[in-house]
Amino acid sequence: MKAKNVSIQTLRRLPLYLHYLKSVKSETPTISATMLAEALGAGDVQVRKDLGSVSGNGRPKKGYVTEELIVDLEDYLGCNDRTPAVLIGAGNLGRALLSYNGFSDYGLEIVAAFDASDAVAGTKAGDKTVLPMSKLKKVCEDSGAKLGIITVPAAGAQDACDKLVSCGVTAIWNFAPTVLKVPPEVLVENENLASSLAVLSKHLSENGAAR
Repeated sequence: MKAKNVSIQTLRRLPLYLHYLKSVKSETPTISATMLAEALGAGDVQVRKDLGSVSGNGRPKKGYVTEELIVDLEDYLGCNDRTPAVLIGAGNLGRALLSYNGFSDYGLEIVAAFDASDAVAGTKAGDKTVLPMSKLKKVCEDSGAKLGIITVPAAGAQDACDKLVSCGVTAIWNFAPTVLKVPPEVLVENENLASSLAVLSKHLSENGAAR
């Protein structure tokens, strides 16, 4: 089956399905969209549609062979491909990302980390030696990195973004709490930790008020 183009919303859900399937594959040789939806608290119709867009291996009344569905999801998400990335900002958050081993499950390899501070450049972060910004262009060229990760404070994020774009980066994973200005061909995916915290705090305050 040739996988279809899917929406951004579907793309956000597919890794959740993949993670769950990997966690149950040993005791669940086959799985249906309904079973997956119930386990994840998702809509049955939506899960069926999502799976149908990336896999043609579903069987009527039987569902999917779990291992086959895992392979289809991994292929669609590019988990078996190598996606080189560079990271700018080797502070606490940047170092946490550099130490995280789970990115390799999705094909992401952070090939180098950079920081504008002379005091930080040259130090170790995870298994990387933090490099000065002056080496960014050469590393991007040599590694073929088209993905950049920004973990600097908001005040320095646009400058980091501009430097990445000038080095040929076309996809940016932004952890800074600010809106970045980029050319039309560059995609920015924002991870706004403050927004998530606001939602959680609001939930807690409303539940507290209800009691």
